[in-house]
Amino acid sequence: MFVFQCHVKEEATVLLTKVFRNGNSQTVRIPAEIADTNADIALEIERVDDELRIRPVRRSLAGILKKFAQFSPDFMAEGRGDQEQAHREAL
Repeated sequence: MFVFQCHVKEEATVLLTKVFRNGNSQTVRIPAEIADTNADIALEIERVDDELRIRPVRRSLAGILKKFAQFSPDFMAEGRGDQEQAHREAL
């Protein structure tokens, strides 16, 4: 049985978890403290030297043109109107 460490960058949390067999595959148990609330997400796993990196699948921008095509032809035809600009300090 293997034991891997889970690292969460935002909170610098280090937790221990276990890997176990499920048929011919290994399964990683993700502790509830860091588990995603959406249980139906696709994950990608990458091996880098002795690390396993598990992260959500990066979403493709391939469908973005289809999304834009759903806007009506008169979407924002009158522009954004007058927008007050907040004062910013010079860099």
